Amino acid sequence: MLCWMNGEFVQAEDLKISPFDHGFLYGVGFFETFRTYNGNLFLFQAHMDRLKTSLSEYQISMPYENENIIAAVEKLNDAAGGSDGYFRLNVSAGVHDIGLAPSSYTAPTVILFRKELPETAAGTEKKGVWLDTIRNNPESAIRHKSHNFLNNVRGRLELPSLREHEGLFLNKDGFVAEGVTSNVFWIKDGELFTPAIETGILPGTTRAFVMEIAEKDGISVNEGFYTLKDVEAADELFVTNSIQEIVPLASIGGKSLPGATGAYYQKLRNLYSGAIENMKEGID
Repeated sequence: MLCWMNGEFVQAEDLKISPFDHGFLYGVGFFETFRTYNGNLFLFQAHMDRLKTSLSEYQISMPYENENIIAAVEKLNDAAGGSDGYFRLNVSAGVHDIGLAPSSYTAPTVILFRKELPETAAGTEKKGVWLDTIRNNPESAIRHKSHNFLNNVRGRLELPSLREHEGLFLNKDGFVAEGVTSNVFWIKDGELFTPAIETGILPGTTRAFVMEIAEKDGISVNEGFYTLKDVEAADELFVTNSIQEIVPLASIGGKSLPGATGAYYQKLRNLYSGAIENMKEGID
């Protein structure tokens, strides 16, 4: 697998990262995952804005412009035969001595990974599972997509499969938070609901986009603090992320749900697909 590291293209087996990188020693680093459609990056600016916000808070420099990342994405897709790909852009703090001496990180390690997109058809359902693991509090006012992913890993270990299940966290106050790899939405009486950012969730780029297209279509969107019972009383339930897009859940807590046959899931799925088609055609 070809990768892009610190401005150079490198085969995966030749990647080398120092054990003194503070991304390894202390988990000081952030990442974004995104994908292409017909070679075009979707919601790329939103991903980069979120990443740069995180880097700025922790005083990590970003030596590359968006154009450099886009060019690397295009090269990696070309090297894979021109097919669309799943990308992870990883920025760790860089090499320093053991200890927390640096007041800023000016030479980060930047890696862009590409792998094949999962072969999952739109509308493929998952089963929702309430996790025993509690969603931890973010270390900042707003959760960052950081290397500190242990809470997500602990939740994932409760699931037999991420392909067929999505685990849903409650936070320490008992409010619905998010999924192991997703944000969560549900429909009740024709309105769309999702947990507020203040519950400690990641401000997902796809989450924001789904809220935007729903509002433009006249669907009332509600953010707030909701309980397990609120979700189990839903008419429809689905989760979102950048790679899998909108994923319908066919059940939660023993309750069956419409899944992919849900009218609002289908509406939002069509709006999402339409936005991708417009992007391919260069339509605003």
